[in-house]
Amino acid sequence: MKTILRFKWGVAAALLVLAVLLFITAPPLADLVEEKGSVQLDENYSSSQASAILDAAGENEQTISVVVEFDDALTGNEEAVQSLIDNIEARSFDAPVEVLSLFESDEIRDQVVSEDESVALIPITIDGTNDDVIAIGDELTDLSIENGNVYVTGEALLNHDVDVTSQEGLAKTELITVILIFVLLLVVFRAVVTPLVPLLSVGITYVISQSIVSFLADWFDFPISNYTQIFLVAVLFGIGTDYCILLLSRYKEELAAGHDTQTAILNTYRTAGKTLFFSGLAVFIGFAAIGFADFTIYQSAVGVAVGIAVLLLVLYTFVPFLMAVLKQKLFWPSKKVGSHADNKLWGWLGKLSIFRPVVSLIIVAVITIPFIFIYNDEISFNNVDEISADADSVKGLRVIETGFGIGNALPVQVVLNSDEDIVTPEILANIEALSRFIAGMDEVDKVIGITRPAGEELEDLYVDHQLAQLGDGLEEAVDGTEELEDGLTQVSDQLRQISEQVSGSTGGQSNGSLSEAAAGLDQINEQIGGISEQLQQTQDVQTAAAQLAGIQEGLTQVSTGLSNGAAELEGASAQVGELSGGLVQLADAVDDISDGVSELRNGLEDSVSFANEVAAADYVRGTGVYIPDELLSNEEFEDVIDMYTFSDRQGLTLDVNLKADPYSIEGIEATREVKEAVSQFVQGTPLETMQIEFAGVSSINSDLEEISSADFTRTVTIIMVGLFITLMILLRSWTQPIVIIAGLLLAYYTSLGIAELVFVHIMGYAGLSWAVPFFGFVMLVALGVDYSIFLFDRYQEEKKLGVREGLMKSMVKMGSVIITAAIILSGTFGAMMPSGVLSLMQIGTVVVSGLMLFGLVILPLFIPAVISLGEAKEKK
Repeated sequence: MKTILRFKWGVAAALLVLAVLLFITAPPLADLVEEKGSVQLDENYSSSQASAILDAAGENEQTISVVVEFDDALTGNEEAVQSLIDNIEARSFDAPVEVLSLFESDEIRDQVVSEDESVALIPITIDGTNDDVIAIGDELTDLSIENGNVYVTGEALLNHDVDVTSQEGLAKTELITVILIFVLLLVVFRAVVTPLVPLLSVGITYVISQSIVSFLADWFDFPISNYTQIFLVAVLFGIGTDYCILLLSRYKEELAAGHDTQTAILNTYRTAGKTLFFSGLAVFIGFAAIGFADFTIYQSAVGVAVGIAVLLLVLYTFVPFLMAVLKQKLFWPSKKVGSHADNKLWGWLGKLSIFRPVVSLIIVAVITIPFIFIYNDEISFNNVDEISADADSVKGLRVIETGFGIGNALPVQVVLNSDEDIVTPEILANIEALSRFIAGMDEVDKVIGITRPAGEELEDLYVDHQLAQLGDGLEEAVDGTEELEDGLTQVSDQLRQISEQVSGSTGGQSNGSLSEAAAGLDQINEQIGGISEQLQQTQDVQTAAAQLAGIQEGLTQVSTGLSNGAAELEGASAQVGELSGGLVQLADAVDDISDGVSELRNGLEDSVSFANEVAAADYVRGTGVYIPDELLSNEEFEDVIDMYTFSDRQGLTLDVNLKADPYSIEGIEATREVKEAVSQFVQGTPLETMQIEFAGVSSINSDLEEISSADFTRTVTIIMVGLFITLMILLRSWTQPIVIIAGLLLAYYTSLGIAELVFVHIMGYAGLSWAVPFFGFVMLVALGVDYSIFLFDRYQEEKKLGVREGLMKSMVKMGSVIITAAIILSGTFGAMMPSGVLSLMQIGTVVVSGLMLFGLVILPLFIPAVISLGEAKEKK
């Protein structure tokens, strides 16, 4: 410290120059947060894998939706909607866009128009960056329509609104924090100059810390998020002010004792400086331990550890400079010190907890246990709650939710990826079987994909329906044979009449060809009757088709015979010659019947061919689905294939619409059920060898829940172990750290119960934001341990008086410091409340209620009571 005081001007100048240079050259942290600070899951998780597959396939286009809400219905407003679509298509954007019109086909209309026609969507696919999507979304906000409202929404726009809301909340928090601290310091020190010391010191710390974090994020992908900046502000201004109060109060005491400026500064840093160092070290360890988390959002709080390190540097360099330069003027015009006076409240609480520990513990239990029982660990993953309901993107999402159901608006996307062509009859049959299986789950509304583009089952793909159609065809074939019998009977009767007329005209000599033809027709008729009976009894289509081939040959012979007979009669008498024309007509009729037989035969042969193909398709047995080859070459089906496949038909997607809200815990559980069901279903099918991943909001949240839960347990364990070791070394005891940590945990779970009571049971939110328990724990434990160090570091000096007496004196001497520090730190976190960001408001509630509870109840009542009971037990 003597060296720092000797070169105080150079040290201070270097620090200020460093702050200015970093401020000028560092990239804006807010821009980096929007670029790199979104929720990023480990690449091993399914939603990350799905995103990687789609990105590699060039399917990384983003979609936003123009949402049209009609005052009545779409019907009657078609021209206005078309005009809206034309307006969008006529615009020039910085990135390629594709507008999907609801008027292109009935299938598309069914997908983008609500059932009651009160809502219509105009999906816009954008092939560009996130910035392009945001810019296009902003440009489309001027769209309007008569007889309705127009909104623009999409995942990228919602995330952007979260970032904007966070930055606006940060600005409010910074301003409120500075004003609050200045006012509190005026009250504590009753001086005008004194409050400027922590504000300047912490201000320099914040600028340097934020700049370092920005460079680390830009150069080395240091983890950052929307929480990084606001936690830097709250923590640095909070504990920075607390530490300054310790230093300035002790410095004033040293001056009041008659020491010169340098001696006062040296004594201050030998005493309060040591406490400050260990307190800062404990907080640093708490936030640095977050670096062991796997989740980037959690890791983003490591930036606070950087701030703590810089804060200690500034407190050991810049604050001594201000002390040495300003001297007594630092406290002008006040001459009193209010921070180290004996605290009457803590004196009374100390007597209760130290000398009547059981009563003290009962009081603590009465205060804390009800809130602990209230806490049900109700967690929400709905980041839309972070945004004001007045945001255009949120309004659009709510309209979609009303018109289509939120599950239909944000489906789970099943992504199947293969090394081979996925559009084969066997694969598609299994895809349909999988779709049918998923659609049958209680949690699922419908499945949309290549085999069910409208979200409904296509009966024509199922063998039972196909066989029913085949049965209908056989019935038609039987009816056709009966018609053939009737036709042949009529021809035979007419032929006999002509034969009799010929016989009468030629004196009893009949035409032999006609008699043979008539006999042939009778024989053929009997054969057709036999085929009809056979089809009805045995449905032996293949034999019937073969027999019809023989009948067709017989009909050809009959027709030839009739033609020959007509030729023989042509040169006969005039009366007989006229009959030759009738024979020609009969020959034509026989030819028509022959054509009918040919059609019937072809139909039966097609049926045989179809039946053989179905029988040869092994996949039919497991799926109940048969995909005809001609379907794959159908022009309309080609469009469906292009819509749901990627990577040259080596990949395919299915959209699973849930019944539950994808943001809700029910939606996450439903997604988990879908994942497990798909994994089980594909076993033993051709889909088993494919890579199957899951994308979509609920899939991301499902993975988020898994990683956040695992990270919470691991990181909390590391923090607790780190703090325990630090406290054990500092306090030279293993029992006191255990009691302190137990008190912090009690404060933590009680504050969670308070937050849940406020935001869930009173305000009606689905739960606390998923990040609140983790960050609430880190903030409360890492900062609350400070107050324990304040108290027990003083206790190390006083314990020579005995355990109870030493605790009592430490409490009355440090009570005011701890209460003041708790109020200031609570104030900086309380400044999060007006931010408008729900998770920050909830974290602020947890930290503020926890710190005040720890500073006013647990630290003065619970911890001394447990230690006092422990001492009494040892004496016995």
